[in-house]
Amino acid sequence: MTDNKITKEKNKVSKLSTDAVEKALNKTFEEPKLKKTRFRPNIIITGTPGCGKSTLSKTLKEMPDLKIKLFNISEYAKENKIFESYDETRDSHVIDEDELLDRLETPLREGGCIVDWHCNDIFPERLIDFVVVLRCGTSALYHRLKARNYKDSKIQENIDAEIMSVVLEDALDSYDKRIVIELQNDEDKNIQENVDKIKTWIEQWVLDNKTGVTNEIDEFYKDRDMPEDWDSDEE
Repeated sequence: MTDNKITKEKNKVSKLSTDAVEKALNKTFEEPKLKKTRFRPNIIITGTPGCGKSTLSKTLKEMPDLKIKLFNISEYAKENKIFESYDETRDSHVIDEDELLDRLETPLREGGCIVDWHCNDIFPERLIDFVVVLRCGTSALYHRLKARNYKDSKIQENIDAEIMSVVLEDALDSYDKRIVIELQNDEDKNIQENVDKIKTWIEQWVLDNKTGVTNEIDEFYKDRDMPEDWDSDEE
């Protein structure tokens, strides 16, 4: 092969390599295609710390026919280091809510998620189908929090929040009241009862929404009032 031909072949290889790299980079930085419709419901399981959210959520996750993706927000934030700061008074990290929502946008649009967190009012209403608020008597709550070695001040703060229905009020203020459900969760027997209820709701939702439910804000609010703080540039 002449020097001229060798040079041409090298140029071809170089061009192919450059094109491959460019194609790979474009694919890497391509915006993920967000689903416009979901076919399985998203559920927030919330309540005062100690009400049994994680136990109930994990029990549901272990049921293969429900095909649930579980997001325990406290664990998820630690794994992904989604923190803004540390609150020494409450002895806990402050989660970066904007980054959390950015990360959960895609799985919530896909549907079939359970979000396990004591905070419930930050998630977009259009992506949530049920908000389950677990309630617990103060005696049971005290013993559960004591077993976690919570400080007395933190135990009292949570008991006060439960007495005043803080989490429930947040849910009722943030979502359509028809999708907010209270479930008592004091005893072990309550867990299976609540699992059975939620399983039934999920199965019925799937039957009632065979064509799916929109994830798009304009479609969601087509026949209802826009939230006062809605920004038209949100999406």
